[in-house]
Amino acid sequence: MKKKIVRRSLNSRFHDPEANLSPLLARLFAARGLTDYSDCDGSLTKLIAPSQMRGCEDAAVLLADALAQNARILIIGDFDADGATSTALAVQALQSFGCQSVDFLVPNRFDFGYGLTPEIVEVAKGKHPDLLITVDNGISSIEGVEAAKAFGCKVLITDHHLPGDALPAADVIVNPNHPDCTFSSKSIAGVGVIFYVMMALRAELRERNWFLKQNIAEPNLGQLLDLVALGTVADVVALDRNNRILVEQGLRRIRSSACRPGISALIKQAGRNAERLVAMDLGFVVGPRLNAAGRLEDMSLGVQCLLETDGLQATSMAMELDGLNQARKAIEQDMKDSASVLLDQLQLQETGTPTGICLYNEEWHQGVIGILAARVKERLHRPVIAFAKVNDGEIKGSARSINGLHMRDCLDAIAKRHVGLLEKFGGHAMAAGMTLAEERYNDFAQAFDQQVTAMLTADQLQAQIVTDGELSPAEMTMEMAELLRQAAPWGQAFPEPTFDGVFALEQWRIVGQRHLKLLLRDRRNDQLFDAIQFNAEPDTLVQGSKDIRVVFRLDVNEYMGNRNLQLLVHYLEPV
Repeated sequence: MKKKIVRRSLNSRFHDPEANLSPLLARLFAARGLTDYSDCDGSLTKLIAPSQMRGCEDAAVLLADALAQNARILIIGDFDADGATSTALAVQALQSFGCQSVDFLVPNRFDFGYGLTPEIVEVAKGKHPDLLITVDNGISSIEGVEAAKAFGCKVLITDHHLPGDALPAADVIVNPNHPDCTFSSKSIAGVGVIFYVMMALRAELRERNWFLKQNIAEPNLGQLLDLVALGTVADVVALDRNNRILVEQGLRRIRSSACRPGISALIKQAGRNAERLVAMDLGFVVGPRLNAAGRLEDMSLGVQCLLETDGLQATSMAMELDGLNQARKAIEQDMKDSASVLLDQLQLQETGTPTGICLYNEEWHQGVIGILAARVKERLHRPVIAFAKVNDGEIKGSARSINGLHMRDCLDAIAKRHVGLLEKFGGHAMAAGMTLAEERYNDFAQAFDQQVTAMLTADQLQAQIVTDGELSPAEMTMEMAELLRQAAPWGQAFPEPTFDGVFALEQWRIVGQRHLKLLLRDRRNDQLFDAIQFNAEPDTLVQGSKDIRVVFRLDVNEYMGNRNLQLLVHYLEPV
């Protein structure tokens, strides 16, 4: 699909009185909204205080009382990487505080679905908890909280998802997106929320002289930041300043070999060098291996890997997770192939490709439909929902949106306009999930297309790729590639620098079935550059093109001990 190349505008100036940064970095930071060199300070002292997050101090009191009473605590997690890291963090932190009985339970997505449901509460009863703590879920668990309270269990909800019109009757709710919470980092991940709760708990225990009375060394919660970094990046939350600090501090621990054996083992399985790890590695190679457990089987394996202290055991678990990820890739490719057939059928309709796309195949794996929706969205620049069969009569959908369409608001509008069409739904701006009766699929697909058409303009449906402009010949170097790689935790809402330029196409070939290998020449100084585009579309290169416009980022290719500059291509078109 042809994209419109737009160069990122400079709306502010970056103040760097001592010229600590290169001019290019200063320009890149200014384009991302930073105005002063102090904005680059990644020290933990710059974190927003836990007292600013509504409910944090109340949660600390509830937890401190539970510890004093030797209460049995059960963590209810989620089946993605954010949920797994949140669960592991809660368990490890509570154990370090001297909790004598803490366990976790992650709902199997295929049997119980998402969150603290009444069904998962029934399972939890078998562990006889006195206190349930949800991590990365719970804000919509009204019935589940009622079920837990009915058998005399206290409930602490820690979540970051948007709440609905009604809130569960938990003992304490900690959620930066609570309507009464003024915490400024609204995009903090679930693992960040429970980290904040544990910081507040440590302060409360310190006030009670708990550590002295229990003869326990006060824990260094910085040891948990590798989990926070992984969960934050893998959940694709916006990297505002607070999140960048959390991620940067976690990366520092990983690079200095101070991270937990489970994360180290996952990094090795991904073929990455921990000493050179960057945020994008957490999102694209470590996170998917962890997520594979929740997508195909049970995320308990992922949590156990993160909690494992023995290196050999952690390696064994990481290998198992890597195997699941390979299986997930094979399933995903089969689903993409069948989705292409469905898309061809949609495009042959008299009305053409719908504005809002729904795809359903009863053979699809419900743990992979979210990835499929994301892939189709990237290809067509349309909001997409992929559906899989849950049981006889019911299907589950996973939605991915584009800028300009708030997916949860879209589903809410459909639910209000077509009462009873959706059985349940939830999510946020860019992603959501839902269930509906299989017999209502066509009705929903039509309603979704109509609602999306009403909410989006033609300009919003034009795919764009935003770049940081052109690099000078002097900036096209290995040194600059290294500088950009290590400069900041790049990620969602703080995008990794990409550039555009026109090059002469000297050579090209397909490698590894779908990767496009290129040799490009900069006509300004005749310098040659190796370039590669991974998973290129079949029609991405126009035969006979002499000059092409390329959107790329500077990258360092490491192979067989050799390192050289290469351009990692995101998009190209003939000139």
